[in-house]
Amino acid sequence: MLVLVAFTINSQEKEHEFSIEILHDEALNLLDPEAKIEVIGSGFQWTEGPLYVSKGKYLLFSDIPNNTVYKIDKKGKLTEYLKPSGYLGEGTYGDEPGSNGLLLSPDGALVLMQHGERRVAKMQGTLKKPKPKYEALVSTYDGKRFNSPNDGVFDRKGNLYFTDPPYGLPKKMDDPNKELDFQGVYCLTPSGELILVDTLSRPNGIALSPDNTTLYVAVSDPEHAVWYRYNIVAPGKVENKQSFYDVTQLIGQEGQQGLPDGMKMHSKGYLFATGPGGVWVFNLEARPLARIRTGQATANCAFDTKEKNLFMTADDYVLKLPLK
Repeated sequence: MLVLVAFTINSQEKEHEFSIEILHDEALNLLDPEAKIEVIGSGFQWTEGPLYVSKGKYLLFSDIPNNTVYKIDKKGKLTEYLKPSGYLGEGTYGDEPGSNGLLLSPDGALVLMQHGERRVAKMQGTLKKPKPKYEALVSTYDGKRFNSPNDGVFDRKGNLYFTDPPYGLPKKMDDPNKELDFQGVYCLTPSGELILVDTLSRPNGIALSPDNTTLYVAVSDPEHAVWYRYNIVAPGKVENKQSFYDVTQLIGQEGQQGLPDGMKMHSKGYLFATGPGGVWVFNLEARPLARIRTGQATANCAFDTKEKNLFMTADDYVLKLPLK
């Protein structure tokens, strides 16, 4: 089955075309092909790391080049939430100095993947009273500074899995201050132990299966644009690494903007993964069920508490799509 419904939405700057492409009937459990994608924020530089905070019913997201975390409340009001969010030093630090992935720790603290500071950090203020002061949770591996922690996910026991590509470094792979000669996927345990899970060319988005037994990692390498999955046998210990889905052949084609990037796992076992053209929806058998086409490079996505809405950070926009 193939259903393609297109519609046009006007923002203050320009006109955008979005579409929902249903590839298999199973997607209709989640998506209404007639649903409208709404622009709820625009005018940023590069949006990332969307996080829905259930207690306040608001969305947080990073604008990495602006070194800022913004907030959109339930009425749609936009405010600055944290600045600086990822680089606390003076002067400039490349074109991606701010925070990237945002997540809540098991105790409800805001955790940030800080590009400029090259670390995973926890905000010291409360969610209601944020302060741009941070405590480093981890900043080095084997005595060497990270490249630029990108995205992360906590499991049920408080283990934090996160990725560390070079995108936050001013000169990326060629940066003279790059200390690690690889790009890693890590696990930080509640006791503070840091485990190297795997090395990949460009590890990016990361997610866990609903039962926490499978790890998914996106690789945003145009020469090898794939999603991997691993069986978790113990915290930070994996086996049976497999290619979940490969989209390398799509990279660079018209209408296929973006690379495998951020992703979120739906509680019913569906992976919403940003990739070429927008957001891909997979079942756990790696079958593509739908594509939410945004018409631009899409960095990440997030659900609200009851999974009634999907939020997407796409280039300089923040988008919202109602789900079934």
